[in-house]
Amino acid sequence: MKNKFTPSLYFLLSGIGCLLVWVLNLGLGSVAIPFTEIVSRILGNEFSKSSWEIIFLEYRLPKSLTAILVGISLSVSGLQMQTYFRNPLAGPFVLGISSGAGLGVAIWLMAGAAVGTLIPGIFGNAWMLFLAATSGSMAVLLLMSLAAWRVRDSMTLLIIGLMFGSLAAAIISVISFFSQAEQLKLFTVWSMGSLGSTGWNQLAVFFVATLIGVSPAMYLAKSYNAMLLGENYAQSMGVNISRLRWIMIISTGILTGCATAFCGPIAFIGIAVPHIARMILKTSDHRLLFPGSAILGAIVMLLCDTISQLPGSAQTLPINAITSLFGAPVVIWLILRRNFSKEF
Repeated sequence: MKNKFTPSLYFLLSGIGCLLVWVLNLGLGSVAIPFTEIVSRILGNEFSKSSWEIIFLEYRLPKSLTAILVGISLSVSGLQMQTYFRNPLAGPFVLGISSGAGLGVAIWLMAGAAVGTLIPGIFGNAWMLFLAATSGSMAVLLLMSLAAWRVRDSMTLLIIGLMFGSLAAAIISVISFFSQAEQLKLFTVWSMGSLGSTGWNQLAVFFVATLIGVSPAMYLAKSYNAMLLGENYAQSMGVNISRLRWIMIISTGILTGCATAFCGPIAFIGIAVPHIARMILKTSDHRLLFPGSAILGAIVMLLCDTISQLPGSAQTLPINAITSLFGAPVVIWLILRRNFSKEF
């Protein structure tokens, strides 16, 4: 009797793998904390050194949880876009969604100081940063959705997405030119990408936003299955295309917006992880792909963050550099290896 790699086995192994990588991520850094101490602390015991407690609670734990949320957000949003646009190269970074979120952040950080003085005390900075990025990503995604009505060719739609990204980058350059040095430096540091600047207040906003963004995608998994065979087939199966479109825009805008707002633009995760999940699970059923991509995205982001920490050094590489360095070859390999036309 042949052993089959079932979805249940995938989720069991990936769950164990995510836990192991999480512990590894918590232990490595400029100050090494023994893994036995990390496990003991997770189980509720105290560290043998008081300095480790500060490092663990104030920096490494929120950073690792941020990595998990980023992996979930970008993977689920990428899967939604690939299915809805029926484009294997669709993703938050490729189609300009991340650029739109970056434009929202740029407007808030470099041109929104005056606006912030007009509405003091109504929203915290974490919420305003999230709202700015989400608004920018939703705007670009709405334009992409309108373009998808007129353009059916995947590559043409991809080029339109790249043009939207270039337009957003041009507007950011103009805003940067007229910004003050302090504001420009703040935006430049943000654009490099970092998981370490998210505190507990921002993490709470991030968690709520991720939960709101992921929930409708999981609930409408059957509708996304029908979309794989085209809009006409989906409508014949009772799918409300207009409703699904707006839900996809809102969900993807929230997920991409919150990830980009707090961590900067992060490439690779949204486009590559869903394909890797399909390859491993050997299915196009979104009831499996959504949770499968989410947990795989969390593992990949934790691994990238672990590599970026440069164990034994106080330096931390930009997370976007790591995801791009390892992600680009993976995407190229997937494109050359697989026939995406069979799945889209």
